Amino acid sequence: MPNKRSGGGLSPTQQAAKFLGVSVLAGAVLAGIALPAVGALGLAAKGSVESFDELPATMKTPPLSQRTTILDADGGQIATVYSRDRTVVPLKDISPYMQKAIVAIEDSRFYQHGAVDLKGVLRALNKNAQTGGVSEGASTLTQQYVKNVFVEEAGNDPTKVAQATQQTIGRKIRELKYAIQVEEELGKKKILENYLNITFFGQQAYGVEAAAQRYFSKSAKDLSLEQSALLAGIVQSPSRYDPVNDETEATKRRNTVLQRMAAVGDISRAQAAEAMKAPLGLKVSKPKNGCITAVKGAGFFCDYVREVFLNDPVFGKTKEKRAKIWNQGGLTIRTTLDPQAQNAAQRSIKEHVYKSDEVATAVSLVQPGTGKILAMGQSRPYGFKKNETQINLSVDQSMGGGMGYQPGSTFKPIVAAAALEDGMPANKVYSSPYQMAYPSPVSACDGKRWMNDPNNPAKLENENSSEVGPYDMREATAKSVNTYYVQMISDIGICPVTTMAKKMGVVRADGDKMPQVPSIALGTQEMSPLTMANAYATFASRGMHCTPVAIESVSRRVGDKTSSLEVPKSTCSRAMSENTADTINALLKGVVEDGTGKKAGLGSRPSAGKTGTTDERYAAWFVGYTPNMAGAVWVGDPAHKRKMVGITIGGRSYGKVFGGEVPGPIWGDMMSGALEGKPVEDFNTVHIPDSKPRDRGDGDEDGGGRDDGGNGDDGFIGGLVGGNNNGGGGGEPFPTPSFSIPEGFFRGQSNGGGNGNGGRFG
Repeated sequence: MPNKRSGGGLSPTQQAAKFLGVSVLAGAVLAGIALPAVGALGLAAKGSVESFDELPATMKTPPLSQRTTILDADGGQIATVYSRDRTVVPLKDISPYMQKAIVAIEDSRFYQHGAVDLKGVLRALNKNAQTGGVSEGASTLTQQYVKNVFVEEAGNDPTKVAQATQQTIGRKIRELKYAIQVEEELGKKKILENYLNITFFGQQAYGVEAAAQRYFSKSAKDLSLEQSALLAGIVQSPSRYDPVNDETEATKRRNTVLQRMAAVGDISRAQAAEAMKAPLGLKVSKPKNGCITAVKGAGFFCDYVREVFLNDPVFGKTKEKRAKIWNQGGLTIRTTLDPQAQNAAQRSIKEHVYKSDEVATAVSLVQPGTGKILAMGQSRPYGFKKNETQINLSVDQSMGGGMGYQPGSTFKPIVAAAALEDGMPANKVYSSPYQMAYPSPVSACDGKRWMNDPNNPAKLENENSSEVGPYDMREATAKSVNTYYVQMISDIGICPVTTMAKKMGVVRADGDKMPQVPSIALGTQEMSPLTMANAYATFASRGMHCTPVAIESVSRRVGDKTSSLEVPKSTCSRAMSENTADTINALLKGVVEDGTGKKAGLGSRPSAGKTGTTDERYAAWFVGYTPNMAGAVWVGDPAHKRKMVGITIGGRSYGKVFGGEVPGPIWGDMMSGALEGKPVEDFNTVHIPDSKPRDRGDGDEDGGGRDDGGNGDDGFIGGLVGGNNNGGGGGEPFPTPSFSIPEGFFRGQSNGGGNGNGGRFG
């Protein structure tokens, strides 16, 4: 008597011998069952054997793709993402009814035959010969599992999927050989477990656990008899027997499964009859895939986490390898998102800016000294409907964001830090007239010099005609005096400023280099809110800049094994001395205490920050910090078309929008909520000797990028030429310049003023 494996299967040698013994029927078996019968019966036995022997000895089994769970810093779920919604479960966690139902309807002799069911082959061959077509197949459950492995390996590549499912003799030969291997290595129970976890059940559900959750909102281990029969019936044709869209067909198919279970003795006929009377009892849960399902308004942060994973080499040397790991899923990603901070950010956003407003707001919060991103949100939700967007307004273009926004005068503290590092005293006084031409020449990097055009010099002015110097650094910062800071950058040169910006992680949102022009002092280069929040965190951490991070840990489940993956780490380096940072802290405390940022104050909790408003009020900012948290708030039109003049935001009307008036209160409310219950810490500051005191009041605002004599989008190159000098509206849009402009020396923004201030290099 031949030896048999447990479960009734023949040994691999016996199976192979049996396979080769019937190879003369290969044309009928392979073509008559899986292919049209006519024309395929002449397949030579010799060809079948050679094809069989040429296949690799071992089938590659890729890890099953599963859902990935993204968590906040406290372990709360933010979202689940997946290429295939699947949760792998062991056989013991699958209802016995489900196990019996799938075997009964798909391969009732599963426990009696080996990898190939010869009785089934001959039965199907006979029936197909009678009908003249393909009315019955003979693939065993093991063969079906092997085919599903090929499909899984193909992933989302339509060409590879087609190859994995094509009706060819070659595929059937490969399927048969690997079925023999699988039977030998895994055994019946493991094959059944794998099959139930890999199979597609329709409605985006892969595997029985996802199917049980999708159709009945319960676990696979809790499936009843009639529920198990329904799911088992779906497998043959998920679209035809979809119970959500065709209850009648699904019911007929379920009852067929119940009858089959009774016929093979898994249940009694009375049980089958009773179950067939029951309604389908669906309790459908909608697919919850992707960052659109994120809670706490964290859809954009979720998307940022995905971008980090797909772009950081720590997760794989190539983009293809990283994408493969992401699509396979099974990841648990614990992030830096602080739920208290995120909730506070969302509350403040909803209070101050409506999603239907003409303009939007975006905010980011960062922890000084670690680079951890604590919150990220915006007024236009993550989605595809009206007043929704998939563009993350908080981050750089390379990470799913836009082209960025001019930060206006929030860039000025970076200029001040560069000047202090260069040895400038904190009480330095400049004449700071209301209006002036850009000083010239100004030294730039690599020995170059920026030159103003002597025939038509680029000019700038302060926000108000009452802002007339002299001013020292403290008062000029509190009132955001443009002419003071242009005199400062002209004094120290452009290169120290761009170098300091780089040390603080300040880069253009579009990835381009920052130009060597003095107007950068007024914030004319487009940045993202995350960049500005992280830069100001450098001041809060006394000069240490830490690159932003969003991921704390990643664990990966493959099969029944879980491993930890390496994650990106924040890199911290000294951007400036502690004394310089402490001096900036003192300057920016003054902005909040008695300058343009008073409306952003946090009461008894020490804070510091800076307002910013760009040309024609296309954008307004407040960027500020406490010793333990830094945040940036931007308000504006992402399309850079709507000027914030005569506008309603959050149900309130504004004649003109200032950085301290709309972004400031958003920042104040956000920070108050995010820091509630947190220790109250004070800054390290230095004493700044007073220059001769002057009593001029607080001033209205800063005007940010008013760097050229007026209307930034009416003049040539951000208003350099053609704009009048008093901030009025005129000038021809594209005048013929009276001087030569070397190609590549200037950057202009199509709709926004002041991006580059003209001049030339000498």
